[in-house]
Amino acid sequence: MEIIWVLIIFIIGLILIVKGGDIFVEAAIWIAERTGISSGIIGATIISVATTLPEFFVSTVASNEGFSEMAVGNAIGSYICNIAFIMGLCSLIKPIKIRSNFFGIKGIMMISYLSIFFILSKEGIITYREGYMLIGLAVFFIIINIFEHKKTNGGNKRIKKGPIRKKDMLTNLFKFLLGGFFIVYGAHILVDSGVKIANFLRIPKQVISLTLLAIGTSLPELVTSLMAILKEQENISLGNILGANILNVSVIIGASALVSQQGLIISRQTLFLDIPMAMFVALIFIVSGIYKEKIGRITGLILLSTYIAYLLILF
Repeated sequence: MEIIWVLIIFIIGLILIVKGGDIFVEAAIWIAERTGISSGIIGATIISVATTLPEFFVSTVASNEGFSEMAVGNAIGSYICNIAFIMGLCSLIKPIKIRSNFFGIKGIMMISYLSIFFILSKEGIITYREGYMLIGLAVFFIIINIFEHKKTNGGNKRIKKGPIRKKDMLTNLFKFLLGGFFIVYGAHILVDSGVKIANFLRIPKQVISLTLLAIGTSLPELVTSLMAILKEQENISLGNILGANILNVSVIIGASALVSQQGLIISRQTLFLDIPMAMFVALIFIVSGIYKEKIGRITGLILLSTYIAYLLILF
């Protein structure tokens, strides 16, 4: 009976995430249209921060309790999942057109941050000082988004479909917060129940963090990206994934190092399997996007196949 109850809770968490993602994206589109801020920036900042909250809490709590492998595995596993699984699946459903001139810049930044993390990890530990260094990298990401906003709106008047009424503003602000809450709380329920299910199957902690936890905490990005693609808001989807991955490597791993009492321990598997896999799928994603100006179904199939192969290697 206990496993049945856990499965019911798992489904409730999934429903919360799906509904929350729909409400969240609708509110984000309204904010983009009414404020004159591009949907790409909205996706890369506000949405990315909200959708990476599950990863942040899971990794920092795991690190604080001494489970470094789970903290790092969750962050890097989410990085891989965001590109290989989420972007792969979304582009199979509908090819994603690259509409932002800053895609290449943010893509290179995403790969560069992963490279910096790899260099810092070669000694087998991320120290307290290096944690601050990783968090500091997020500042450059914020600067790029400010520059993109100025360039996107430079010389152009903000286009509004009508005056911003106080009622509409409060309604969409409430929808944005409610959608974000549903996503984060739903992910929390999903991860907790998912871990209980995994315990019945006796799956190792590192594999759990790279698969179940990574996929569970990446569900907000999945739902948000799918909803954005279906609503023809590709920039929100791309901005969300790029922003989430940059935050995964900089803020989440950096913060995990700060709350860890002995430093964030990096396993050999992370160095020689997980980071190289993350780099491989990131290069496919970014090179394809820059060269073809879209993420097509063939690229999506390659990414998804790579992810399946990665899961098979882990298990």
